[in-house]
Amino acid sequence: MSLCSRIFALLRKSRTLATSTTTAVAATASATASANGMQEAVAAPGPLRTRVCIIGSGPAAHTAAVYAARAELNPVLFEGWLANDIAAGGQLTTTTDVENYPGFPEGILGAELMDRCRAQSIRFGTKILTETVTSVDFSARPFRVASDDTVVHADSVVVATGAVARRLHFAGSDAFWNRGISACAVCDGAAPIFRNKPIAVVGGGDSAMEEANFLTKYGSRVFIIHRRNAFRASKIMQSRALSNPKIQVVWDSEVVEAYSGVEGGPLAGVKVKNVVTGEVSDLQVAGLFFAIGHEPATKFLGGQLELDSDGYVVTKPGSTHTSVNGVFAAGDVQDKKYRQAITAAGSGCMAALDAEHYLQEVGAHDGKTD
Repeated sequence: MSLCSRIFALLRKSRTLATSTTTAVAATASATASANGMQEAVAAPGPLRTRVCIIGSGPAAHTAAVYAARAELNPVLFEGWLANDIAAGGQLTTTTDVENYPGFPEGILGAELMDRCRAQSIRFGTKILTETVTSVDFSARPFRVASDDTVVHADSVVVATGAVARRLHFAGSDAFWNRGISACAVCDGAAPIFRNKPIAVVGGGDSAMEEANFLTKYGSRVFIIHRRNAFRASKIMQSRALSNPKIQVVWDSEVVEAYSGVEGGPLAGVKVKNVVTGEVSDLQVAGLFFAIGHEPATKFLGGQLELDSDGYVVTKPGSTHTSVNGVFAAGDVQDKKYRQAITAAGSGCMAALDAEHYLQEVGAHDGKTD
């Protein structure tokens, strides 16, 4: 996780800890928050009661929170505390410049974008808990959502916990993260540091083939590094990659080191080891993209929602409805195709509207929330 992400996470955690030290301090903090238009939640001794509980902290979660709050559903949002080893705000807190989110022609830092989303949620009355959900119970109404410190009873739940890109770890992999190493070609591939320069992709599945082809638009040459002598990608995706004159495959190999041309500079190349011969060679590239899959954050659900074979939440086509009536899923936790901030935000809007319609149908929309 980047230093920036850690700093933001620590600042958020310290706010929550500070407001719960004593009753007097909590009251002062609450008054101050109200004066500033903030509605951050302090853990209560008994269960919190809400019409909508949102689990997550990325674009999907905060878009759902904004829509739910403006509909006067008084949402409670668990943003997590270093959930999946990522600061509240999700995958965007691990990126630098975000240039493909509408409304920011000059781009915006990922962490700053998520801080703005968070502030907007708070502005409309969302109660935010900087705690990680450890268990849920969707077997009875109201639904039960719990962290180690807080229990929330909710008439509806939006699961927006995202998916974490799998990363490889080797010498220099952390040092050059966001300085030449990435896990999203669509997000970062068009950056100036990659244009007309050699780029490498690690992986052997459909995602690796797709990203390699995409990167040929910008790089002078694209290397696909794969630790086996055959791809597991579909035949059609393999054909597209292998027939592209700008793509070269490095078979039976793995990256063992990343390095810079000058001290403190961006990625300049990688050391590649042949797993059959043991020979280590040098590959000069300006970019290295991991395309080895994602891990959806669904383990905490305990099997209570239908998941697909890859662990993503299954939603009904054209909606955010899950296998449990009243529980909705938005963002990358249910989307393994697009995985973009803007599509996540759109599905967060859908989830909030679906939840509102559900509550109207069950007659809970006008109920009192503690």
